[in-house]
Amino acid sequence: MGIIQKDALRTMILSYLGLILGYLNRGVFFILFLTSAQVGLINLIISVGLLFAQCANLGTVYAVWKFFPFFRNKEKKNHGFLLLTSIIVSVGIFFFVIVSILFKDSINIHYQEKSKAFVDYYYWIIPIGIGNVFFLLFDNYLRGMYKNILGVFANEILLRFIIFILLLLYGYHVITFNFFLISHFIVYFIPALILLVYLLKKQEITFSLSTIQIPRRFKKIILAFSLYNYVNSLGALVVVTLDSLMIASYIGLTETGIYTQIIFLTSALMVPYRSIVRVSSPLVSEHWKNKDMLKMSELYQKVSSVSLFIALFLFLLIWLNINELFTFLPKEYIVGKWVFLFLILGKMLDMYFGINGTIFITSKKYKFDIIFTILLIGIVYFLNLILIPKYGIIGTAISTSISYVFYNIGRLLFVYFVYKIHPFTIKQVYLILVFALTLFGYYLIFPIFSNPILSIISQTTYILLTFFSVLYFFNLEPNSKEYLHNGISFLKKKTGVK
Repeated sequence: MGIIQKDALRTMILSYLGLILGYLNRGVFFILFLTSAQVGLINLIISVGLLFAQCANLGTVYAVWKFFPFFRNKEKKNHGFLLLTSIIVSVGIFFFVIVSILFKDSINIHYQEKSKAFVDYYYWIIPIGIGNVFFLLFDNYLRGMYKNILGVFANEILLRFIIFILLLLYGYHVITFNFFLISHFIVYFIPALILLVYLLKKQEITFSLSTIQIPRRFKKIILAFSLYNYVNSLGALVVVTLDSLMIASYIGLTETGIYTQIIFLTSALMVPYRSIVRVSSPLVSEHWKNKDMLKMSELYQKVSSVSLFIALFLFLLIWLNINELFTFLPKEYIVGKWVFLFLILGKMLDMYFGINGTIFITSKKYKFDIIFTILLIGIVYFLNLILIPKYGIIGTAISTSISYVFYNIGRLLFVYFVYKIHPFTIKQVYLILVFALTLFGYYLIFPIFSNPILSIISQTTYILLTFFSVLYFFNLEPNSKEYLHNGISFLKKKTGVK
């Protein structure tokens, strides 16, 4: 867990710096400078562009996670593994460019009335997708080499800083909205270019087909694994994109803007979890390679415990301050409060079940995960058909949350019955009990202040004194306390504080 905690803390710090920039961009300047319809247009184009990237990678992201440990050999250029996966990605890009062009007429039919601007800028999903798919490929290759920092910096710091500058230029009328929009889409190439330059500098990239020294039998295994995980890699992103596409089609870009903004606001809850998963994934592959199920089980439970602590703490921090936080947003966003609640509940469960998805998709039983992914997409689609006409974007959030409950429980049970490992420990019960008592105590006795700033300060203090302090000083969940200790030690070391 030491390697995980050290790298996870570094990536988490960078991720939170990126999150601050992201919140300035999308949580402040998007709302300040753009209409809800413009926000909806930008978020929808980007979502579909990212979906293009997930389609075009043809499952190679997970192939890198699973197989790279077998081919890691600096003297042999890692057996040309990066070149092979790059060829697969290039084939995927070519195919889905053709598909995107062929689908243009269908887009016109479904979106011309409610979301015409999406039709006008539709083709920009292609460059966004190409930039993102190569970033995914290069970033996951570097993750397989335990180099996590550069990818996080390029995608979550630099990219968002450039967008921040573009927003300021547009907000102060230096550039037009059309110029801002196109520039915003083009900059998605920058993270991939940075990683490409780094890989070239480190001589990790070769363009000679003769360097691909992977046995034919292994090539078939990699190809089969990539194709099966092609569908699985779409799961989470398809859900978000499907929500946005259906809202834009049924209601319009204004509601799409509100919904996608709330999705972004919930992303703060997932930053620590994503940081842990980033550095846990290569270790999962190593444990499969070594057939060490004891270490796999320990890793599973530790990641779950730490993720549960972070999820519960951040839920309290955000939800107990939700009314005050929404006072800083335009009135049209008030409906997003309940969207936020349902989405965040689904994300909390996702975090609690830890790395079950990573374990599943890197195991020999990975083919079965396609069943759960198809069920997830199907449940979201049919629930959206029922709930969007009745409840609008709140209905979309409800359907997404319900779908993730079934999806995660299904994966959890499969991993348990096949491999006899699970993420649960008795110490986690203490976490949940303290959380429940903190929540109950707040609604029972906590006073209401008319000033939102005063309310946020007092409510945050209450959370720190109850949930956080009780768990820390009574050592009710050792993994979380160890994680916090390592975080404090890391910050002291970097700042020179003794």
